[in-house]
Amino acid sequence: MKEPMDLPGLERLMEVCRRLSLRLETLPPAREPLKAGSLVEGLPFDPVLASVYARVGHARFATGLGGAGWNLERSDDQVHELEEENKRWRERQWEGLGEPVLVFGGNLYTYATMPSLADERGWQPVVEVDTYEPDPIVMPVASNVDRFFDSYSRYVEALVADPRYVETGETDLLFPWDVTEVLARDERLVELMRAGRFDALMKNSDDTTRRWAAKVMGSPR
Repeated sequence: MKEPMDLPGLERLMEVCRRLSLRLETLPPAREPLKAGSLVEGLPFDPVLASVYARVGHARFATGLGGAGWNLERSDDQVHELEEENKRWRERQWEGLGEPVLVFGGNLYTYATMPSLADERGWQPVVEVDTYEPDPIVMPVASNVDRFFDSYSRYVEALVADPRYVETGETDLLFPWDVTEVLARDERLVELMRAGRFDALMKNSDDTTRRWAAKVMGSPR
């Protein structure tokens, strides 16, 4: 049997939620969770995500922060939201995106992996998808799922430390817009962005999104 994959980003996000009392809710995994490479709507399931679902069947992170918290789609012995949500995306969103993605969670926006950009280990990059616009807006946010957890944990720390949040409980800090320096530390993500590997998905980007992407690629690492 394979040794379980280390997930330092997930561990860090959970630790930050506990330390800052931001609410963390989890449910046990399925008796037979989805395995790496198993097909979901015809696409290979990400190995890092498979390791996540081997630990939890569902999770809600930092829900004490309202819109800044997010949910991991549930997939366990009772509920199959992950599979059902990806079926909906295949039917309703893939054509508009121009490329298939596998969604795994979200808050106001959706987080998904890109199977077409998997590395030699099969690890898939993560994008944020805004489907509230007439044409979906896509932003690359991590080279793999665990790196996404790590970056999000650092965003949560910055948000809670923001003076406005401390005084009023509100903040203007948004993910991923206001964490370009954090994302720029993800060398593989920057590499992929510079090589134009996300360009097909980012075809609907406006000037603001393009400036954001340029800042990630140009931020000191």
